[in-house]
Amino acid sequence: MVAFDLHGERLGTIRIVPLGYGLTLTEQLLPQAGGSAPSIQKGEWEVGRLVLAPEYRSDVNALRHCMNLALEYACTQARVDGLWATCTHSLSRLYRRFGFSVLARDVPLPGTAKVYTLIRGGARDMAIALGVAGMATQ
Repeated sequence: MVAFDLHGERLGTIRIVPLGYGLTLTEQLLPQAGGSAPSIQKGEWEVGRLVLAPEYRSDVNALRHCMNLALEYACTQARVDGLWATCTHSLSRLYRRFGFSVLARDVPLPGTAKVYTLIRGGARDMAIALGVAGMATQ
């Protein structure tokens, strides 16, 4: 879990969980995504539970900054080759700005009426999109 503070006030949080241990929504949805979805590789993580204070939720630059900080921090702590996420289709369009690509749409969560869009971003592509210093050239 990464928290974002601004002038001593909590701006938001985000959770980054390693894939491959059966802990994430991505891993529950992947079998429903069909044969065209790529398999999870070593060094890939799920990013989710992004929560921003109400006054920052419509600020794309604040979101970009938080994603930048989260990616930068994660890469200093562990091997991060790529990030996966689950979201609504409308949010998947927003996350394209940050280097994510849609892998599958309308993926059902077994046992519920919920459907998700699976997205993935390579760490290098995300670093370029986010302007993370030094990572874009690695």
